[in-house]
Amino acid sequence: MPSPAQRSKQRLRRSSAAETPSPAPLPPASPRRFAVIGAGMAGIACARTLVQAGHEVTVFEKSPHAGGRTTTLDTAFGSFDAGAQYFTVRDARFTQALETVPGLCRPWSANTVRVLDAAGRVAAASPPPGEPHWVASPGMQSLVDAWARPLSQAGRLHTGQRVARIERDAMDGTRWQLRTETSDGGTQVHAGFDAVLLAQPSVPALALLQACGNDIAPSLHQPLAGVTIAPCWTLMLAFPQAVRPGLTTLGPQWNAARSTHHRIAWLARESSKPGRGPVERWTVQASPAWSQEHLEDDEARVQAKLMKAFSEVTGIRAEPAHAQVCRWRYAQTVAPLARSHLWDASAGIGLCGDWCLGHRLEDAFVSGLELALAVA
Repeated sequence: MPSPAQRSKQRLRRSSAAETPSPAPLPPASPRRFAVIGAGMAGIACARTLVQAGHEVTVFEKSPHAGGRTTTLDTAFGSFDAGAQYFTVRDARFTQALETVPGLCRPWSANTVRVLDAAGRVAAASPPPGEPHWVASPGMQSLVDAWARPLSQAGRLHTGQRVARIERDAMDGTRWQLRTETSDGGTQVHAGFDAVLLAQPSVPALALLQACGNDIAPSLHQPLAGVTIAPCWTLMLAFPQAVRPGLTTLGPQWNAARSTHHRIAWLARESSKPGRGPVERWTVQASPAWSQEHLEDDEARVQAKLMKAFSEVTGIRAEPAHAQVCRWRYAQTVAPLARSHLWDASAGIGLCGDWCLGHRLEDAFVSGLELALAVA
């Protein structure tokens, strides 16, 4: 009898095989130039779809690398998935896209996610295995990295550049230009775009549009204002002392749990994910309410409070060899847009992101894909 992991892989293959192969897309009659702001899952899904349709796409990302909330942080003790912990696959188009990177994503044995009370006791029995939990290997960022690589190799992915302003092209008033800033204070102007697509969280996207004046796609401002996204503080801990004869793990014997502790919402043993290093590592995500309450707190204070809560929930009171916190201002959608994207054809401005549909990684993929299909 096949194992749960084997059954998961079989389902993924069957879902892909059930898809009728799509014919190669015909080149557009008039290729256009698109600027995509944001190189997370939504932005890269949008950009690669437009490139496949024959258009010219340039992606701008303020961080040093693509990935967005799939960012993987590397340390001397191993990697941490600092944002998205896993993904599920429900849309056949996502399945088909994953088949372009065979072997990169693998099922994670987190189907038996525990539900804990505030004191770390199991409050609910482990649910029966449902839809598989998938992770990219060696880190969650690897999937977006793989899809972004052709853009990077073609010189079409500009990282470390924050888009400060969108404005009409100085040489052609029917097109757009972007003013970007680098961390060292440098500025650049990128011109000649037929459309600008924002693949950012709704709040900074709206702020960018408003900073450019109400005459830029005003029809998009009100829908954006109705989206609500909660923040999240994330704690990452490493315990290399657990890797010794006779001791394989510290604390609980589960790999992932949702908690009702007022500070902690999620815990995952990073070292249990396929393709990761053996050093015991934990990623702890604070609850939305606690994260909002302590959003502007000092990192050291946040780290101390989350470490105390971690020990209360897991019973692990050993001193970690590595401790680090990271703040996500826009982490989990509370009130989504309830449609896959926004597009103002007359202005040539569009928006996409997981916040359009929900908070799942697949939501970001579908949003980026459907915006690209709408504008291509």
